[in-house]
Amino acid sequence: MARLKVQQTRSAIGRKANQRETLRSLGLKRIGDVVVKEDRPEIRGMVHTVRHLVTVDVIDGESDKQ
Repeated sequence: MARLKVQQTRSAIGRKANQRETLRSLGLKRIGDVVVKEDRPEIRGMVHTVRHLVTVDVIDGESDKQ
């Protein structure tokens, strides 16, 4: 399964509460933080909410298979 590498690139200061909470739910606390999440619809929705604050890369899941 594919994974999403999400990196926070902008600050949450001055943003709406739901955007700050979404960053926290993703596991992002400060600029430069990186998390890897499963590519699921709920994660995609969270990333969509804060798309102006993060960058996203898709990691191919083929290397996980043996």
